[in-house]
Amino acid sequence: MPEAFLHTLFWSGLTIGFYWLSKQVYRRWPRWWLMPLAVTPLLLLLVVVSLHESYRDYIGGTHWLVLLLGPATVAFAIPIYEQRALIRRYWPILLAGMLAGSLVSILSSWALASLVGLDGVIRLSLLPRSISTPFAMEVSSEIGGIPDLTAVFVVVTGIAGAVMGDLILARFRIASALARGSLFGLGAHGAGTARAHQIGATEGAVAGLVMVLVGLLNVLMAPLVALLR
Repeated sequence: MPEAFLHTLFWSGLTIGFYWLSKQVYRRWPRWWLMPLAVTPLLLLLVVVSLHESYRDYIGGTHWLVLLLGPATVAFAIPIYEQRALIRRYWPILLAGMLAGSLVSILSSWALASLVGLDGVIRLSLLPRSISTPFAMEVSSEIGGIPDLTAVFVVVTGIAGAVMGDLILARFRIASALARGSLFGLGAHGAGTARAHQIGATEGAVAGLVMVLVGLLNVLMAPLVALLR
């Protein structure tokens, strides 16, 4: 059996297995620190370090999983279609929120990078952190960042955003399903959308819509973002 195939089989199987295991644990004990998006990378990091492997070795065996992010994002079109009447009714509000949220996320990323002294490709890799991974990696590539590093920033932002979203809802008691869904879709992209679906069907549909449209908006804005270099 070719070595490359065994390499792909090992790392892909390990990634899928760790994710499945962490998901079972999270279902039993739904705590934010047990979220699969947080636990799986940590487990994989332990294996990579223990085996003295490199990130290049790991991504070489799991690149096909990254390619599946695109089709997975498209799957959010189903609940969006089911809530099309709601979207047609509130599209001006959604559009205004997406524009404002995208602007705030880019400017806050730039300010954060400046505050801690990050510049060059690391700063550019941080800018698309608030959109879903396939869109973020595309924007990062367009503006001169490192797509793989951007993916790490996206995961961290998604986990933090989902946790903070729950805290905000608990503190301010937001009654609007539209506002709750937008909060998670814009602030925590994929992780937030998954959390929104747990709250309600309308919240999940709105979060998915906002996540996808914000991603498309940022891809279109990428040439303008590149001028910040």
